[in-house]
Amino acid sequence: MATAQPITAKQVFTDLDHFVAFGMGSGLIRPAPGTWGTISGLLVFVLLVNYLSPVVAAAIMIVLTVYGTWCAHRSAIKMRVHDYGGIVIDEWVGIWITLAVVEPTALNLVVGFVLFRIFDIAKPWPIGWIDRHVSGGIGIMIDDMVAGIFSAAVLFFAVDLGWL
Repeated sequence: MATAQPITAKQVFTDLDHFVAFGMGSGLIRPAPGTWGTISGLLVFVLLVNYLSPVVAAAIMIVLTVYGTWCAHRSAIKMRVHDYGGIVIDEWVGIWITLAVVEPTALNLVVGFVLFRIFDIAKPWPIGWIDRHVSGGIGIMIDDMVAGIFSAAVLFFAVDLGWL
C-alpha cells in the first residue's frame, strides 16, 4: 500500500471499521498513539474483569480480537497503508494478553503495561520479523499478540517467583 490518506476524528467516529481499529478513538491521541491505545486497552480490561464474570469478559475480548482484526484490515485498506500508527486495537489485544495471566492488582497492571510497551516498541525476534513479513489485519494484530505473550510470560514468572 502507498502513503496513508489523512484521517480525521470525524472519519474515525463515523466509520465503524476506523472506530474499532482506532480503539474507540484513542489512536487519535498524539504523541505516541500506541501508548495511549495501550492505556485505553488497559482501562477496558480493568472494566471488563471488575464488572463482568470471567467467562463473559473473556468472550468479549476474544470476539473483539477477531472483529478487531477484520476492522484493522479494512481500516488499513481505506487509509491505503499497512499498519497506521493510529490503529491501536492491536495494542488493546496485546495488553489483554499480557494481563490475562495475573491478578489485576495496581502493581501488576503497571508492570504489565511497561513490559508490553517494551516488547511492542523494541520488537525482539520474532516480533520484528512478524511485523515486517505478515500483512493484512492478521499482520497488524499478530506482532502485538506475540509481544503480549512475551510480556505475559515475564509478568507471570515475576509474580510466581515473588518479585512482584
